[in-house]
Amino acid sequence: MTTQRKNPSRSKPARSPSRDEQAPSRPQQRPGRLAAKGKGPARRPQQARAPEADAVRLQKVLAEAGLGSRRTLEGWIRDGRIRVNGQLAQLGDRVLPTDRISVDGQELKRRPAAHAKIRVLAYHKPEGEVVTRRDPEGRPTIFRHLPGIRDGRWIAVGRLDLNTAGLLLVTNHGELANRLMHPARQVEREYAVRIHGEVPGNALEQLVQGVELDDGPARFEEIVESGGSGANRWFHVLLVEGRNREVRRLWEAVGCEVSRLKRVRFGNIILGVRPLPGQWREVTGEELGALLGIAGLTAPRRPTRRAGPNARSGPRARKPKSDFRDDAWNTTKTDA
Repeated sequence: MTTQRKNPSRSKPARSPSRDEQAPSRPQQRPGRLAAKGKGPARRPQQARAPEADAVRLQKVLAEAGLGSRRTLEGWIRDGRIRVNGQLAQLGDRVLPTDRISVDGQELKRRPAAHAKIRVLAYHKPEGEVVTRRDPEGRPTIFRHLPGIRDGRWIAVGRLDLNTAGLLLVTNHGELANRLMHPARQVEREYAVRIHGEVPGNALEQLVQGVELDDGPARFEEIVESGGSGANRWFHVLLVEGRNREVRRLWEAVGCEVSRLKRVRFGNIILGVRPLPGQWREVTGEELGALLGIAGLTAPRRPTRRAGPNARSGPRARKPKSDFRDDAWNTTKTDA
């Protein structure tokens, strides 16, 4: 027997249920309790957060606050010294502008990047000083000669070993220091090197072509003879990376002995007659702008102040501000 389907056009209209037949209303759930999927009242909306695009890595925020280099700050995070909103921070955490960050129990005062003043010092490091804040052996450090700083602290851009003299950049901006030290930036470093003894005939060619070191191949971008007499000859060499004792190890790899080593340029900053050993000068103006350009940064905009009702107008309202500071060569200030 074949079953036929009823013609829907001839079917009777559905009868609406009576009040007694209607389904009872669902009891209300307590506020804050998670409802079944697709049923019940919606969850209480959380507090609005900034978009994830505004979140940046925790190390970057700490570095911009002048607390140290990213590598140093990663160690702080591993040691449990950093908390975000009261919780222990983890490597890889990203934070929003509204998040509270504390270091060793003290809340970090975060200033907008647009209001932060980037400072860079060119320090003339003498031989015998170490690039560290505290030396277990009690040797003198570079930081004893640097000026005081109100916000953050001074960060050395790279290092020079105990027996190396010359130009060392110091800044209060962790991101700038990190970028200048990063190998991908290929920032030029120029050294004056005094070689004691004879230089083999093919040594200079090998140093430019590249030699194998313990941590991989390395080479000088350029070598220029700079004079000398007798057993001592001077050369100027150019590097675009900053490995540990790389200049000395390169010369030793071709059988040469380095008796003096001095860095004379970092990026666009040149060590001239001043500052003298143990002294510093502040990098400002075009020098600072070019250095920020090398690092891929732009100078922050300083907030402008509105003139008050008693503000003077005309050319005598404000004296021109010179880039030169009377204390630019001073080294007698206290440690940071």
